[in-house]
Amino acid sequence: MIDPHQRFQNALDGLDTAFAPLSKLFVPVGGCTHCYTAAGLEALAGRVHRVPEELLFSVAYKTPDHWDDFPGLYRRLTPRIVRLLTADQLDHAMVASRLLAADWRTWPAPEGMALEELWDAWWRSALHTHPSTGDIASILETLSVTTGTLAPWLAAWTETRTEASDLHLADALDHWLFEGELADLHLGFYDEFHATPQLLPWLLSLEDGRIGAAHLIEVERITYS
Repeated sequence: MIDPHQRFQNALDGLDTAFAPLSKLFVPVGGCTHCYTAAGLEALAGRVHRVPEELLFSVAYKTPDHWDDFPGLYRRLTPRIVRLLTADQLDHAMVASRLLAADWRTWPAPEGMALEELWDAWWRSALHTHPSTGDIASILETLSVTTGTLAPWLAAWTETRTEASDLHLADALDHWLFEGELADLHLGFYDEFHATPQLLPWLLSLEDGRIGAAHLIEVERITYS
């Protein structure tokens, strides 16, 4: 079996390959001229690898109404945005919500398949390393919001019986239980995904010992109250 970390690196490279034809095109970009200069819009229209990083950050955070064709622009920049995301340099919830706004599921099959492979490889790589690059709950937020489900990600967590995986679980519970958030947990920048209905049953289904006693008491209290 390929090393999870090597698979993740391969998936990042595969993302670049899948989007390469699009990234080499010159595509005119129309956008908010209050926020972007003509030179900035021209840079965004050119080869993706030449787009200055500060412009990538700006596109990743600005609302879609800043652009004449937000889905087209975000699609072209996705490989570079995702690299920043997986390096924990962008807000996970924001990027997930922006990918939904860009309607990534409608993109050509090679691009969609490359993203799906990247999601799975990134998740499994993170589960095998503690601490990981980026908070595990935030990574899970990206994946669940983007794909509309927690099921495959929780299934992978169940089957990953490593010390790193269990340490991540404890960290995630600290995050989800803060101020009782787990009782009505919504994920995504705009709270698009309601996580509690899938998350609570999964936590209670885990083998004895994977959740510490203090955390388990809180999970059961929320479930049965």
